Amino acid sequence: MKCVYCGHTETEVLESRDSEDLEAVRRRRECEKCNKRFTTYERPESPDLFVLKKDGRREKFDSHKLRTGIVKACEKRPVPIEEIDKIVDEIEQELRRKEATEIKSAEIGELVMRKLKKIDKVAYIRFASVYKDFEDLEEFENALHELLKKK
Repeated sequence: MKCVYCGHTETEVLESRDSEDLEAVRRRRECEKCNKRFTTYERPESPDLFVLKKDGRREKFDSHKLRTGIVKACEKRPVPIEEIDKIVDEIEQELRRKEATEIKSAEIGELVMRKLKKIDKVAYIRFASVYKDFEDLEEFENALHELLKKK
């Protein structure tokens, strides 16, 4: 395993254990050159997932892209990065449990909105405004009213 700090290829595994969800093995490693420690996760290889975009394009599912969108929505909000990582993992697991390997982007967007709504209403509205592509203030206002009505 290559060190994330210095790039040296010799590392020592200090500790191994199953992740909380039992989907991966968590390993604490130490670089033999710079002595810095880092964590890696070993997961079984899964079949590729593809996202069907609104315009008909098909692209490979990218959990980093999903995480980036959620991080942007949660920017300057009291949402710990661990919570964001948990959301990304939960969504990816949910998608992988499906029989289909092609998932509509709308389905992924709805999953994100459902999870954000539970943890931070402002992050939910931010994500929804981009995902639903609000055209004007009225659409934004309607989303806010809908959120407040369900409270």
